[in-house]
Amino acid sequence: MLCRRADILGVSFMPWNQSYFPPSMRNLPPRVREKAIEIANALLSQGYDEGKSIRIGIAQAKRWAHHESSQEPTTRMANLPIFGPKLAAVKRKGGM
Repeated sequence: MLCRRADILGVSFMPWNQSYFPPSMRNLPPRVREKAIEIANALLSQGYDEGKSIRIGIAQAKRWAHHESSQEPTTRMANLPIFGPKLAAVKRKGGM
């Protein structure tokens, strides 16, 4: 079992952030990495070991990102006008 510096010093802090994270998170997109760090830190605070926290954090962050990306198009489309600004102006002038 790995000894964390926090355990030795008796300090409570979250070991990972956007500047310092496990090498296995290096190739994740920044948004997914941020979520993986958040999840892994939460698991560590609940007593999970570092390896398991990292694996679960990455898997859940990828799942979260997939769910987020599948939700975005409908949200983005709801905020767009039916016609682009130029096309709407042409239609008002009777050009189309």
